[in-house]
Amino acid sequence: MNKQFLSGSTIGIIGGGQLGQMMAFSAKEMGYKVIILDPQDNCSAAQVSDAQIVAEYDDLEALIELSKNVDVLTYEFENVDAETINEVSKYTYIPQGTKALTVTQNRTLEKQFLEENNFPVVPHAIVDNMEDFESASLRIGFPSILKTTRGGYDGKGQLRLSDTLQTGISELVSSGECMLEKTIELKMEVSVVISRNGSGETAVFPVIENIHRENILHLSICPARINDELSNEIHRIAEGISEKLELIGTMCVEFFISENNELFVNEIAPRPHNSGHLTIESCNISQFNAHIRGVCNLPMPSIEQFKPAIMVNLLGQHLEKARQDVFKHSDWNFHDYGKDQIKHNRKMGHITILTNDIETTEKEIEQNPIWDV
Repeated sequence: MNKQFLSGSTIGIIGGGQLGQMMAFSAKEMGYKVIILDPQDNCSAAQVSDAQIVAEYDDLEALIELSKNVDVLTYEFENVDAETINEVSKYTYIPQGTKALTVTQNRTLEKQFLEENNFPVVPHAIVDNMEDFESASLRIGFPSILKTTRGGYDGKGQLRLSDTLQTGISELVSSGECMLEKTIELKMEVSVVISRNGSGETAVFPVIENIHRENILHLSICPARINDELSNEIHRIAEGISEKLELIGTMCVEFFISENNELFVNEIAPRPHNSGHLTIESCNISQFNAHIRGVCNLPMPSIEQFKPAIMVNLLGQHLEKARQDVFKHSDWNFHDYGKDQIKHNRKMGHITILTNDIETTEKEIEQNPIWDV
């Protein structure tokens, strides 16, 4: 785990979306070569990399080809098959291993891991069939959320429930193993990004406050508007999770904060995260710089935030107006991911604004008609 990769080495990235693109930006500015594997030709990450292998993520031959041409291999999303990664590790160095992947790919395993290590989670139950659902709903109660245990993002594979009569329950349950989670009286959703190298050094970013629309992240605000006690506890839990998962690279831990200031771990993402994009402009290193430092086993610096920041996501319905409006806003740090197809509710870019007045800046964003669509 103490193997180090100097600038000039080649990094392979499985996945070519915006996370891979920003990883590649960081790797290139640090002097590394980058090869992307993604099924879409000229994907976002390939546009800023040295080469691309066009192949599906489960194409073992293509992954082996990638592995033979890189010094170290990483990934931009957690739905990479762990067995495939183990096979590919015969050909190149994969410092992240598969422990974090295996745990976080399945909500059941993730909740078991958190409970076994005494990290706080909301009341929940596993649901394999409608009989399980009926008994679970009696124990968990309503309101609650029914989720598939594998896959799902931005609200996909989830159903918010107020009773047992809602449509879609049997359809979701029949699609595979699900989990029923109690809905808490929610005060705030927050996340924290932590990065770790092979020597066990960590860099922990300030806690980020997250605001969603239609289950898709809309705004991220850093630092989160919480007290020091909660912030310190969130950092402590993130450090503990990173150690137990033997984390290498960047990870995000999402939390719920209840109206009573109770803290619950919601999800773990063993990769850079949408909420951490604001670190590019607001901190001494970004979550992507930290990820590259982690997988290459470079020293981890202490994180400093230069100025409070708000990030707002640009979805398909926002992008064209934002491209025009950017000329009116010298304070916008505008990121366009260069995706070929603009789709409704698809993440196409983001804007980060550094500010000394979070409330005023948040109000200005909400009053901008771009995000009324």
